Amino acid sequence: MQTELIEYLSTFVTPERLTLFKKILKNRTSYFTVVLEDIYQSQNASAVLRTCDCFGIQNVNVIENRNTFDVNKEVALGSSKWLTIRKFAESRNNSLQAVKTLKKEGFRIVATSPHTNDTLLDEFDIEKGKAAFVFGSELPGISETILNEADEYLKIPMFGFTESFNISVSAAIILHHLTHKLLHNETIDWQLSPEEKEEISLQWLRNTVKRSDLLEQLFAKQRNQPGKI
Repeated sequence: MQTELIEYLSTFVTPERLTLFKKILKNRTSYFTVVLEDIYQSQNASAVLRTCDCFGIQNVNVIENRNTFDVNKEVALGSSKWLTIRKFAESRNNSLQAVKTLKKEGFRIVATSPHTNDTLLDEFDIEKGKAAFVFGSELPGISETILNEADEYLKIPMFGFTESFNISVSAAIILHHLTHKLLHNETIDWQLSPEEKEEISLQWLRNTVKRSDLLEQLFAKQRNQPGKI
């Protein structure tokens, strides 16, 4: 039914838009994912969403412990509607729940924070498997929970007096560097699966077509009446 629904909603979109969808899907990946832990300033988190869209990172995980994340539309510039955003906000320790979920899905947890056993960005091995890059809150940084549960620690080389970048800048540097390596790696199967592409295509169509909810209701009725679609 999902394939048929995609075909139906596609009739309400221009051929140029559908061609653009297919083109972008070719460079989308779920091999890397981003985790935003308890970000205080919405403009920073929204800027990261924009970066994820630009570099083809489809999935973003948002952890809400003390702070609730609302997209800053002026900063995100609509990028959030093209991403798959999952929130962890239901338990007392949402960070731990996020880590357990991501590890179960096969991701290694990579804390983007200086650590005694950290790896420099240029030396990060993308071939070791899927990676979830965690970016922490502006002032306290990544929580002790994440630091204790992380599989690896990633550091951006810096040569000035300032010890850290703004979170949105850090995300941009890391994702630009690693997605460039990923897209040019011929041994990693980094592209989305056919099932993922179908799910995302439907998501994009729903976000593009006006009153798609009503059209889906019409589609469901017509589907039960042969010859009506």
